[in-house]
Amino acid sequence: MRVLVLGGTRFIGRFVVDELTRRGHDVTLFHRGKTETSPPPAVHHLRGDFGDFPRHLDALLARAPEVVLDVVPFLDKAGHGVTHFRGVARRAVVISSCDVYRAYGRLHRTEPGTPDPVPLTETSPLRSLPAEELADAGIDYDNIELEKAVSSVRELPVTILRLPATFGPADYQHRLYPYLRRMDDGRPAILLEERHAAWHWPRGYVENVAAAIALAVTDERAAGRIYNVTDECPSQEEWVRQIASAAGWSGAVVVVPAERLPDRLRPRVDLSQDYALDASRIGHELGFAPAVGHDEGLRRTVEWERANPPESVEPLDYETEDNVLDALTS
Repeated sequence: MRVLVLGGTRFIGRFVVDELTRRGHDVTLFHRGKTETSPPPAVHHLRGDFGDFPRHLDALLARAPEVVLDVVPFLDKAGHGVTHFRGVARRAVVISSCDVYRAYGRLHRTEPGTPDPVPLTETSPLRSLPAEELADAGIDYDNIELEKAVSSVRELPVTILRLPATFGPADYQHRLYPYLRRMDDGRPAILLEERHAAWHWPRGYVENVAAAIALAVTDERAAGRIYNVTDECPSQEEWVRQIASAAGWSGAVVVVPAERLPDRLRPRVDLSQDYALDASRIGHELGFAPAVGHDEGLRRTVEWERANPPESVEPLDYETEDNVLDALTS
């Protein structure tokens, strides 16, 4: 199959390209050239600015892609990238996020109402308002608008994949690092506010997420469908204990009532909205099952994080944590 990948040189995209080429597909990458990697030699490269996307269309259309995968749909393409391939490609696959659900807005107090029931399925209500916390983090796009735009193209069936918090080697967000750093610094305990300890969040190891994307690209049954993707939705306490096991840390995970914690150590979201995700549809319809076990994925991630710590990190307030621990035992 001829596959055009828009993006594909960073974190998740690199693993997707490896998986597609391993399966024998003809892969072309269009990217900015800012993150050069060493993908398999058979991969074709076309470099250009997404902000000037139409200028590159002739070269991209000459590749006659059968499926177009947009790994970076949030970049300005002077019109959503996959929509330019209507009448050429058979299908498209677009990467979205599980932040589209109304529950995400309720978690961040931007959507009114009581908590939505979990686990969230592909038919759970979506946000009606912008996600202000994404804008506060410097993210200038919204996956809700993305999904509306690509779903309106009748001539091009689009598969939408709603991804979890993805971790693994090359994770530029270093999702494990705050806990791993405490463990490697020899902290005796990690504190969790009691509501946070019981709260769930969808997570996926990068090779499993990439395999799910590659399956959606290559399986015709995925045309026009929406899929949640996740390995597990552990509670935060379970998540910290899993990291501890992978890191070989034998300290304590201490669950603390909210009133015993200073404001700076309390989560700023509304934890009455749980965020467990149901990802059974992709398994039932496409036969997807994660190939890398959760423990092994964490082991590989811990190894990579230790070898590749972030260049700059905020200082951790161990003094305040120690004060809380002392108060709990006094």
